[in-house]
Amino acid sequence: MEIPISYTHEFEFTEEDFRIIQKLIYDHAGITLNDAKQNLVYSRLSRRLRANNIKNFSAYLEFLSKNKNEWQLFINALTTNLTSFFREPHHFPILADHIKRFETMETMALWSCAASTGEEPYSMAMTMMEVFGSYTPPVRIIATDIDTQALEIAKVGIYGMDKVDMLTPQQLKPYFLKGKGANEGLVKIRDELQNIVTFRQVNLLGDHWPVRGPFAAIFCRNVMIYLDRKTQASILERFVPLLAPKGLLFVGHAENIVLISNLFKLHSRTVYELNQQ
Repeated sequence: MEIPISYTHEFEFTEEDFRIIQKLIYDHAGITLNDAKQNLVYSRLSRRLRANNIKNFSAYLEFLSKNKNEWQLFINALTTNLTSFFREPHHFPILADHIKRFETMETMALWSCAASTGEEPYSMAMTMMEVFGSYTPPVRIIATDIDTQALEIAKVGIYGMDKVDMLTPQQLKPYFLKGKGANEGLVKIRDELQNIVTFRQVNLLGDHWPVRGPFAAIFCRNVMIYLDRKTQASILERFVPLLAPKGLLFVGHAENIVLISNLFKLHSRTVYELNQQ
């Protein structure tokens, strides 16, 4: 007889429920959930059960199968959005130096493909403004994510002070406006940064990516760690025609893509270039 994973849960959550969720999130978003993620899945999806007044996970999964509007909320709930401004800070001087050397004077394109709540693409935008010494650099940044709720936060560009407390005054003052009155304790990204960043939803597992290169750089950081090897290789292969000649691919500190694909070679620490350039 199948038993619930835990008797202490508010909602009945069985091993079968978890297996179905594992398959659904893999099929729709490429995310691999190992067995250690059972409590995380329960915690995050319990909010969706409460929101829909559903009594157990089995009923929720049936509801999900019949309600296409719930699919995006299901994916949002299981997406990890750990991010910060200038996360993995060694990448940004590399990006700056790369753009200075880039062999074009046309508008350059950059892609942040796991933009989350916006900290990464805005950090890229600040770096570009420093490179060109201008609030209107010849750069466009496409910022995408699968999580629509995270993207809404990114588009607004308002953050708590805890999100910027690690920034230097030289990083904070030129690019953020302090909130006043009811917004005291908040900061807002300057309009000039928002003007060069375009946010849109993209599922990297989708058949169509509504982005157009060539990109001087692609940031795909801390994405591969949630995907299996086959999915990783497929995404890396799709990056190749989107990268400009001499373009760079930035990945997370725990990711080594030369173990996954021979299409790329190491440029510098966790930064890669095409293998044949």
